[in-house]
Amino acid sequence: MTDEDRLLAGRYQLSRQLGRGGMGTVWLAGDTLLDRHVAVKKLHVPPHLDDDERTRLYERTRREARSAARISHPGVIVVHDVVEEDGLPCIVMEYVPSRSLSDVLREDGPLAPEAAARTGVAMASALRAAHAAGVLHRDVKPANVLLSRDAERIVLTDFGIAAASGTTTLTRTGEFVGSINYAAPERMQGGESGPAADAWALGATLYEAVEGIAPFHRNTWVETAYATASEPPRPMEQAGALGELIEALLAKEPADRPTLQQAEEWLAGATGTVALPQGAPWNEREQTAAGPRQNGAQEPTPPPASTPVAPPAPAPASAVPRRRRSRAAAWAVCAVVAVAAVAGGGWWLKREAGGSEGGPGKPGPSASHSGPSQSQPPPRPPVADGYQRVKEDLGFSVDVPEGWTRQDRPGGQEIDFLGGPSGRTDLKFSVLDFAGNSPLKHWRRLEPEVRAKSPGYRNLRMNATTYQGRKAAIWEYTWQGRARTYHAVDLGFGEEGQQHYALYLSAPDAEWGAAKKHFDTAVKTFRISKGS
Repeated sequence: MTDEDRLLAGRYQLSRQLGRGGMGTVWLAGDTLLDRHVAVKKLHVPPHLDDDERTRLYERTRREARSAARISHPGVIVVHDVVEEDGLPCIVMEYVPSRSLSDVLREDGPLAPEAAARTGVAMASALRAAHAAGVLHRDVKPANVLLSRDAERIVLTDFGIAAASGTTTLTRTGEFVGSINYAAPERMQGGESGPAADAWALGATLYEAVEGIAPFHRNTWVETAYATASEPPRPMEQAGALGELIEALLAKEPADRPTLQQAEEWLAGATGTVALPQGAPWNEREQTAAGPRQNGAQEPTPPPASTPVAPPAPAPASAVPRRRRSRAAAWAVCAVVAVAAVAGGGWWLKREAGGSEGGPGKPGPSASHSGPSQSQPPPRPPVADGYQRVKEDLGFSVDVPEGWTRQDRPGGQEIDFLGGPSGRTDLKFSVLDFAGNSPLKHWRRLEPEVRAKSPGYRNLRMNATTYQGRKAAIWEYTWQGRARTYHAVDLGFGEEGQQHYALYLSAPDAEWGAAKKHFDTAVKTFRISKGS
């Protein structure tokens, strides 16, 4: 008898496969008693598992059903029944005609920020309901998010490795079960997993929803684990208003992440249906600790938005660099994950590879690392025709167009190169004070003043990124001049205790195509001098 012909528990008639993952196959079935469609998840049992491992796997399936059954929320799949077939547990669930977010991204490409925000609102709400019921999901990822075909529901599914309060663990010492592309650093370190770990996975899922690839994906799981623990996510180019939230959700320390309620409120604002919260509420603790802006720090007179200030004082010699500490933590993560892979018989790797959410094997734009290492600038290209390499006393060298007029701004912390067809293109390099360690937060604090002083201001993008291994943010906008529309882009970057810089370009919008090439050349060739 084929599976299609099988009647489970004398009641559920299997019809066709809906999907297949690392833990089981999901079938469309008919409930012959209540005359309705249901989805049935049948467990996969790898043949190499011993009896103890099989027992744990069976119990995980039963726990998945119990965990989901504890939650009453439209964004969580409803479990109807658990039956056994040939000694294997099968979960009977509501059938939601849908595609997974993973399938949508693979077939249709990344979501617009507003669509990703709508998905995120539903996910955050569902996770909050799960946590209120004492259930941690622990495997939030695009493959476990269903988007109904009628666009009415967004549903979180697959609580197969969920942890419920009042229950004992089903993992052995050193064993890691989950999807490495979406697992928070503390989970891979073998530490306690709390609601903040699900918040991290929400951030990783939203990142992939708008960028099309997981934030820390590399060629191998070791590189992915290392990047998760020690490196910033890949630069976001399409996140829009979601950029700051995603960056915060992917904070390495659980205490630094937004709560799911804060995330849900921010996401609701990003959908455009309600006002976006003023400021990022998860930053209040950091801003209180940091204190007010240093006296003498200049505010910008936009455009441009850059804020030149005196170079910061060097960090105390006794300070331990954060990157050094994070590198040690990263190697600890790699060690734990390596032990887990051996201890678990490779089962968790099968679970990771079973989905289609961009796991190991799917190439990514930054998956060229030969091993875990501190990010370094790539080799600088030779000087292109029409450019010259200049070395400035501000502590950098860069390639700029030949024949452009160089101007030093008052204060000595800003240099302009002026040129272009109309002479109105401005390529500017500045030393900045970010009043903290987040270029994105700095840009967001300055934006209201830029908007007030720039008629017709329009924000095209503002999101966190990285540049040459440093935290960075890019801000692109337009405004209306007296006789023409202007276009600008500003890349700010730096690290705590080091110099901060901004690369800025503005030009008439009609000349933007040619002008942007000069900015791109500056980004590729800018190098900080040793000792700066």
